[in-house]
Amino acid sequence: MSQRSDEPSDAPSGPPSGPPSGPPSGASSGGGRGRRPLWSGHGWPLLGPVTAALFVAYFLVPEHTLGPERPVLSWTVFGIGLTAIAVLLVKHMRDALFDRPGTVVALVSLMCLSVLLFSSAYFVMSHHPGEFTGLRTRLDALYFALLTLATLSYGDITPHGQSVRLIILLQIVYTLVFLTAAATSLTGKLRRNAASRPPRGRDRKRDPD
Repeated sequence: MSQRSDEPSDAPSGPPSGPPSGPPSGASSGGGRGRRPLWSGHGWPLLGPVTAALFVAYFLVPEHTLGPERPVLSWTVFGIGLTAIAVLLVKHMRDALFDRPGTVVALVSLMCLSVLLFSSAYFVMSHHPGEFTGLRTRLDALYFALLTLATLSYGDITPHGQSVRLIILLQIVYTLVFLTAAATSLTGKLRRNAASRPPRGRDRKRDPD
C-alpha cells in the first residue's frame, strides 16, 4: 500500500500579491487638505437671481388676484403661506446645524419671501376702506413691511383697521419666533464655514532662495 506524505511541499504556491496601486480610499489627495465648502462655489451664485425673482414676482402679480372681493380665499392663502414658510424655515435651520449644503440660499430666500408675503397682505388690505392712511402702492406696502420688521415708524403710513393691526401683530410675532432664529442659524453657519476654510497663503511652501 502507498503511504501519503505529510511533509509540506517546498514549491511556492504563487507570487506574492503586489502593493495597492493607489492611495487608500480614505486618504485625500492634495496634502491632506479638506474639500472646498459647497456653499462657496455652488450656493452663492443662486442667491442673487432667486432673491431678484421673488421681488420681480411681487411687483408683477396681478393687483386684483386677491382682495376685498375674496376675503376667505385671501386669508386662506395668507395662512397657508405663513405656515409653509415656517415649516421650511425650521427644516433648513436644522440642516444648517449639520452644515448641509444649500441652506444659505434657502434661509435667505425664505426670509425674503416672508417679508414679501406680509407686504402683499398690507397691499391687499389697503384696498379695504378705512384700513390704511398713506399706503397706496406695492412699494408703499414693502416699505411699511420693512419698517415693521425693523420696529420703526415715520408716521407717514398709519394703520387704522382691526384686520391690518392683526397682521402687524402677526408679523411682529413671526419675526421674533422664526426670522430671528433663522438669522441666528444663518450667521452661525457662515461663521463655521469661514472658520473651516484654510487661511490663504499659509499652506504654500516657500521656494528656496
